[in-house]
Amino acid sequence: MKNKKAITLLATILISAMLLLAGCGGESASDSDGDSKVIKFMHLWPEGSSKTHNEIVNEIIADYEDENPGVKVELEVLSNEQYKDKIQVLSTSDELPDVGMTWAAGYLQPYVDGNKFAPLDDIIESDLKDSFVSGTAEAYAIDGKTYGLPLELNIATVFYNKAIFEEYGLEAPKTLEELEQVIETLNENDVAPIALGNKDRWTGSLWYMYLADRIGGSDVLTNAINRTGTFEDPALVQAAEEVQNLVNMDAFVKGFNGLADEEAKSMFMNEQAAMYLIATWDLPNYTTNEDVPQEFRDSVGYFKFPTVDGKGDMNSFVGGPGVGLFVAENSDVKEEAKDFASFFVQEWGEKSVTQAGVIPATKLDAGSLDLPQMYVDVLEDLNSASNLTLFADVQMSPDAAQVHLDMIQAIFGNEVTPEEFTKAHEDALSAE
Repeated sequence: MKNKKAITLLATILISAMLLLAGCGGESASDSDGDSKVIKFMHLWPEGSSKTHNEIVNEIIADYEDENPGVKVELEVLSNEQYKDKIQVLSTSDELPDVGMTWAAGYLQPYVDGNKFAPLDDIIESDLKDSFVSGTAEAYAIDGKTYGLPLELNIATVFYNKAIFEEYGLEAPKTLEELEQVIETLNENDVAPIALGNKDRWTGSLWYMYLADRIGGSDVLTNAINRTGTFEDPALVQAAEEVQNLVNMDAFVKGFNGLADEEAKSMFMNEQAAMYLIATWDLPNYTTNEDVPQEFRDSVGYFKFPTVDGKGDMNSFVGGPGVGLFVAENSDVKEEAKDFASFFVQEWGEKSVTQAGVIPATKLDAGSLDLPQMYVDVLEDLNSASNLTLFADVQMSPDAAQVHLDMIQAIFGNEVTPEEFTKAHEDALSAE
């Protein structure tokens, strides 16, 4: 892959994550020339499912318009999957919003190849120099140019309901065997063990990726994707076997393959399931979201993905930069769009921490902020992390990612064997 180096560069995040040294810098405001300009902005944080994110975006837009009276920001908000679909459609008709959201690495590649996204190195150099945690902006670089401004940094962990665990005398598992014992106990007591909405498929991919990591080591999956290894590696076959073992012991909520992630999240938050594997973009729901009952927030803890057969480094995480901002190459208001994107990143840093409890991709003085304990714990995990493996579907080209996601649903649905699962991946990746 052309952007293989983006994955390697993520390793530098591990050195920098707790060295969040400098503030986000001064705000960048452009002087209006009196002409009325409209910046079309599309994001994926609806008020219903991402209230705090949504509020912060609205605040930033209001601040920008106050400081730039000749510019208006026209907003469209869609859910994650709707957003991905619409961006793809708009790109084919050359009607992308002036500013929108993108992911790194493989997701980015076709938009860059199609000359749809503008390089942003000029505003990084002028407005955002040394603003990002090391390695995050580089994940959006292809052939030496940067096409996205990262907003978030995430790792996936297993959140769990401590009250349910205590009721049945359970402890956070450190091995897969212990996790299976927890699952058996919960099932015996008619408690759904794990919330999973695998209709979206990347959710199941998190489980597969972690099993691959624990069985085969931190580079086995990435090497298979970047073609220095093979997807038919025995560890990747065994990881698929372990997925089916979990499915066959009723580890996941009933009907999980037909449930969206939002539905699974709702089941966990309504205490209808005891565990939920998701990335730390969900931290607000367990820390700062006032719409979530305090009693529930107090009952949520998290644990690192367990080892398998005592093997696997629990400090190796699935994660990396979350969404970032792009500017459309063919925007009629490209300079204003770049200015708004720069302004957004600078305001997002501290607001996202203090108001939403998420981990931003920009450096800030964490010691000066009153952060929830779970947030502090996640930062400590990042500090001690030995590896971050970027989400598999993000690492892959869109065509290979589609095969991966389809196969994830098939392996969880017991529709293919582990060998068929890995061969489909190998065929798709080797065909590129």
